Amino acid sequence: MKALITGAAGFVGRHLTTHLESHGDEVHGVDRENGPDLLDADGCMALVDELRPEAVYHLGGFSDVGGSWNTPNATFRVNAEGTLNVLQACVSAGVQRVVAVSSADVYGRVTMGELPLTEDNPLRPVSPYAASKIAADYLALQAHLGYGLEVMRVRAFNHLGTGQTNRFVAPALAERIALNELEGGEVVPVGNMTPRRDFTDVRDVVRAYRLLIEHGEPGEAYNVCSGHDIAISELADRLVAKAARPMRLEGDPSLQRPVDVPVLRGDYTQLHKATGWEPEIDLDQTLSDLLEEWRSRVDR
Repeated sequence: MKALITGAAGFVGRHLTTHLESHGDEVHGVDRENGPDLLDADGCMALVDELRPEAVYHLGGFSDVGGSWNTPNATFRVNAEGTLNVLQACVSAGVQRVVAVSSADVYGRVTMGELPLTEDNPLRPVSPYAASKIAADYLALQAHLGYGLEVMRVRAFNHLGTGQTNRFVAPALAERIALNELEGGEVVPVGNMTPRRDFTDVRDVVRAYRLLIEHGEPGEAYNVCSGHDIAISELADRLVAKAARPMRLEGDPSLQRPVDVPVLRGDYTQLHKATGWEPEIDLDQTLSDLLEEWRSRVDR
């Protein structure tokens, strides 16, 4: 299968490239350093028209939830208008199948009684990032209903793995632990420890994406998640327990976000029914891999 990945140089894009190539797919990847900007509609059109991929995985965009509070306009343009440009290019070039990746942040503020979240839950965005992803999600739906594009909408919950930037909580904690091991520190600064999140290994996530290209129902939304939530405090405790020397967590006000969604836990029943997918990699294995990577990074 000939595939195009936007955002190919990013955390998920690199893992997806590896996964697709392991299945014999011909992969073409573009990103901000190597390819048209997502806001360049003509450039997106020319790229897809030239490559004529059978499948497009649209991962590109602004992914920093906390950072979106400082750049709401840019976040919205890249995630919404950028998605529109990619989808229009796919329609024009006659691309067969598209996976448009959104986020579980679209569900926003939920109550415990609404858990686990299904694709039918209302969308209540809290952050500028979440609002931009709702726009992208509905642009994908419009492309299917209005143009007949076979696009599957993905609402990915939190995912973890090697290669993830330290703007996200787990790699940030892993980096601080690795630095303490190297320098003899004992304190691991942390932000808000109360939110509960549904974490999935990125290798399981990209496996779901390819399965959706093969078996997903066009126009449908699919949660990609583990079906379990844990508090950030537990995630931090698990990482600290893997440290080579004793450490303690200590709150740092500078690491707090303006608003945090209290809890997210998804239901992947719809994805399982369509593709047979279920998560395979244990969270402790993911955290061990992540910590080993950051030990190597700080040592270098």
